[in-house]
Amino acid sequence: MKITRLNIYPVKSLGGITLDQAELGVCGLPYDRQWMVVDDIGRFVTQRQLPQMARIVVHLDDEALMLSHPGAAPLRIPLQRDDQPRLPVYVWDDQCQALDEGAEASAWLGAVLGDYKGSGLRLVRFASDQRRNVEPHFLAPGEQAHTAFADGYPFLVVSEASLAEVNRVLETKGLAPVPMERFRPSIVVDAAEPFAENGWGELSLHEGAVRLGLRKPCQRCKITTVDQATGAITVPGEPLGTLVQMNTRLAPGGYFGQNAILLAGEGRTIAVGETLAPRSPTTTPRADAHDLP
Repeated sequence: MKITRLNIYPVKSLGGITLDQAELGVCGLPYDRQWMVVDDIGRFVTQRQLPQMARIVVHLDDEALMLSHPGAAPLRIPLQRDDQPRLPVYVWDDQCQALDEGAEASAWLGAVLGDYKGSGLRLVRFASDQRRNVEPHFLAPGEQAHTAFADGYPFLVVSEASLAEVNRVLETKGLAPVPMERFRPSIVVDAAEPFAENGWGELSLHEGAVRLGLRKPCQRCKITTVDQATGAITVPGEPLGTLVQMNTRLAPGGYFGQNAILLAGEGRTIAVGETLAPRSPTTTPRADAHDLP
């Protein structure tokens, strides 16, 4: 089984970036979800509330994060900066301190997205001295993990075969297939059997020097219904409704992919085309309703 795609989403719920290789960190792949859009009270805003966020294209170079949109000149945010004012922000039930990227970024978001229920929008950066712990009740005894602005986990692993099966069912209903981008994974693999990832406890490569622990099936939300190129919802409720119908976890809700943590290999590089070896879990994972938009 091989890695077929590596993706990062530097700004939570904006466009992704595809990589050929990436260095592993305990908080995920480099720059993944290090920025986030918030409202006036610091509550996170995603495509659940503003599907048009999908139209913002994200680029990274050695010096800056760049956001572009057809409706405005590009916005450039320096990477090496930590002198911004702090403000409390919220991701689900977690509160942490973030760095406010300022009035220019706020005005840019307002120009391309408008407001959210009368609230302005701000761009914030995860502060390097903060730590958002992964929910401990899904981890094995003695494990610890943390993430940045992802909903809850540093990695999301999915398989090409699982997507192919979802698209097969969609086509039997007369619906168009959906691309992998709808599910916003960080690591995609070419497993032979659909939903084989639901039976894995670990993935290893580099002769065990790198190990990922798959700790929680990912229950999906309405972001799967958003076209990631246009921000439009052309078929309301799909493919989420099909995932619910398929009942891949034999539990209420639609599931696709596995949330994962890094067990070993911080600082190691993984690349598209490398071979991974799966291992069955020692315990049965629970499920919950957070993904990584």
